[in-house]
Amino acid sequence: MNIPLFKIYWDNEDIEAVKKIIRNGEYWATGKQIEEFEKKLADYLGVKYCLVLNSGGSALFSLMKAYDFKKGDEIIVPSFTFITTAFAPLYTGAKPVFAEVEEKTFGLDPADVEKKITSKTRAVMPIHYGGMPCQVDKIKKIAKKNNLILIEDAAESFGAKLKGKYTGTFGDAAILSFCQNKIITTGEGGAIITNDKKIYEKVGLIRSYGRKVKGDYFNHVEDLDYIVLGGNLRMPTMLAALGLSQLKKVDYIIKERRERAKYLNKKLAKIKEINIFEEPNKNYFAVYQMYTIRILEGAKIRNELMAYLQNKGISAKIYFEPVHQHTIFKDLGYTTPLPQTEKIANQVLSLPIYPTISYKELDYIIKNIFDFFKRK
Repeated sequence: MNIPLFKIYWDNEDIEAVKKIIRNGEYWATGKQIEEFEKKLADYLGVKYCLVLNSGGSALFSLMKAYDFKKGDEIIVPSFTFITTAFAPLYTGAKPVFAEVEEKTFGLDPADVEKKITSKTRAVMPIHYGGMPCQVDKIKKIAKKNNLILIEDAAESFGAKLKGKYTGTFGDAAILSFCQNKIITTGEGGAIITNDKKIYEKVGLIRSYGRKVKGDYFNHVEDLDYIVLGGNLRMPTMLAALGLSQLKKVDYIIKERRERAKYLNKKLAKIKEINIFEEPNKNYFAVYQMYTIRILEGAKIRNELMAYLQNKGISAKIYFEPVHQHTIFKDLGYTTPLPQTEKIANQVLSLPIYPTISYKELDYIIKNIFDFFKRK
């Protein structure tokens, strides 16, 4: 077999949505589908405001600028994340401060977050790893107590819930990602969501060169005023149309991912050498954007398993190597170890999961993991 780490879920409706935009011969950058996608996303999550951008990274960048973070400010982030989370504060001269993650969800450890707060701390930015909600309710209480801004990096968790509330809606603002391996995808793309009108308006300026315009910029004949420093971070109309089509299928996509994760958990739980990726309790509703197991013996056996699976045609990947160990952060002077983060990062291995992976393919993955540990 040849089983990739992920496959995009698409249908003919997605194709027709994009073809319709192409065929209209105009409004490829400023069409009505952009605002419609924003409204549908906001309605789905139950927030007041949403703005779509050309990537989740652009969404993070725009929020850093909108909150006016600057040199000397500290933002608490996990090191166990994709690099963009840690890069984001640097875009404005602020400093990312790494806190530990906890073992149940791989999210920021609220206790360590509290330890890392100083007089310079302005914000805390948790992620929801692989579509598993972190302990964001506890982090929110800490942020409120210390008068900190709470920004959720919900790039991997669209549709996930904690205590019935969607991830991304606990904080002052959040970002979403629609990159190709996410729950719904537009190839590349992202969004910010918030209930704060001022932040919404600032991001609206930043994503389009800081200019104030109503309606279609490309057909606007009057002189425009430029309010703030911004860039071209806009999402094209055809991607918004694709997003609208994908959004119609999101509940089905999540259901299929959850069913496959449940199947993997049931089977793999029998292997004493690994820990499965399961919800800590009934308050958690994970969407399994990734399915990650922990190999308890550590990096050596984990790497051997990864190579073994790849040799059998099964893709497997390490998500994530700790950010603070990358060259750029070493060069910036980050030397303090994060033992819990490093321990988890040395154990994790992400396996294939997507809505169309067959149970025959899942059984093949499971069998080969069993076979590997029988050989050891």
